[in-house]
Amino acid sequence: MKLSKVLVAVAFAAGLVSITAHAAGTCPNNGVVRFGVEPYESAQRMLPVYQDLAKMIGDKIGCTVQLYVATSYNAEIEAMRNNKLEFGEFGPLGYVLAHQVAHAEAVATFAGEQGKPATYYASIVTWPGSGIKTLADIKGRSFAYADPASTSGHLFPAFGMSKNGIDPDKGVKGIYAGSHTASFEALRNHKVDAGELNSEEISSAKLHNEYDPSAYITLWKSEPIPIDPLAVRGDLPADFKARLASVLSTLDLHQLPEADQKFLASNENPELRTVPQTDSAYDQIRDLVSTLHIDLAKL
Repeated sequence: MKLSKVLVAVAFAAGLVSITAHAAGTCPNNGVVRFGVEPYESAQRMLPVYQDLAKMIGDKIGCTVQLYVATSYNAEIEAMRNNKLEFGEFGPLGYVLAHQVAHAEAVATFAGEQGKPATYYASIVTWPGSGIKTLADIKGRSFAYADPASTSGHLFPAFGMSKNGIDPDKGVKGIYAGSHTASFEALRNHKVDAGELNSEEISSAKLHNEYDPSAYITLWKSEPIPIDPLAVRGDLPADFKARLASVLSTLDLHQLPEADQKFLASNENPELRTVPQTDSAYDQIRDLVSTLHIDLAKL
């Protein structure tokens, strides 16, 4: 696989929503707070949900909120690094890079069982008839990753391969599908012999009646991974940053429309609310980065 030497230039898919400010004078950036989201699902599915979420956050903080769905993981990171975002939802690996280069600070995440920060898992799967029976059999076969900066769509599958004697760069014919949904579609339509499939994408596919468990064979599964953090830009005014962190870590997603709740609900987010999160929760991601000798700056 080829890691880009330059971060992807900032670009965003259409998807902007503004919420009237209640107290623009207490908000940074001339009263506008910009909320970035990575493309973990298709924009068509994400936009209406995150527009409603942005409105709810805007109402609570009393600012105008603008929502952007980035075209790539790195586009969101680059946007925060260039002070074009005040906060965002990042994938775990994307967050580690954003913390390193864009001063992102994790303050919240989605709640799992018993009100604790939720987790999810990554896996490597194939389909019946591919001729692959064990993980070792994927050597030399086509393999769908999601995105170079994706935790469960790249880092963990690569880690799983490495631990089992397979070079994740040269041991498979890797392609980057662009998102978890695209990777899943490549598997579902047998465009690749094997690929990554995380538990969040499985939940989404079940919601849309697109997942048949008998159609996939799991070859490897990760340990629990901390779910996406909501992170604020570290150089925000202290008072506003504290207020924003408080709002982001106490959201009740039951206040959203029922369709939004169905989209956001999953095995990893059963309580439909957010809870506080810390930067240290992502230290295991940093350990994996070290194990795989990944230069985050070159992702």
